[in-house]
Amino acid sequence: MDDKPVEFKDKRKARIEIYKPEDFKQVYSIGAVGGHSPYDFRIGFYNDEPLPMAKGDEFQVIRRKIESEVILSPLATVELSKWLTQHIQEYESKFGPIKRPGVVKKAEAPVQDTTEIQGYM
Repeated sequence: MDDKPVEFKDKRKARIEIYKPEDFKQVYSIGAVGGHSPYDFRIGFYNDEPLPMAKGDEFQVIRRKIESEVILSPLATVELSKWLTQHIQEYESKFGPIKRPGVVKKAEAPVQDTTEIQGYM
């Protein structure tokens, strides 16, 4: 018996067809929340709706509605990150840097950065 590794010369080709089913739904989102476990990453995409303030209310209440959630394997998450990075670079080379809008700050209350996505919803 021969101990040499077996080489497979059968290289199959695949064609991927992308289609949108009849019940396909697009969702516009202004932000994302989510987190991860050892098994998957979860990203919930949301929109905000300011609720009317009643007389004497101390705080403005903003209802954050989760429009959809995507659950990805760790490998799919890494691939998504690479894809996003590539497309952001292409966008910025064409249109210039993406700028975050200015935030009105009170001197005594620093603005909390919301770019970190952690914890399950």
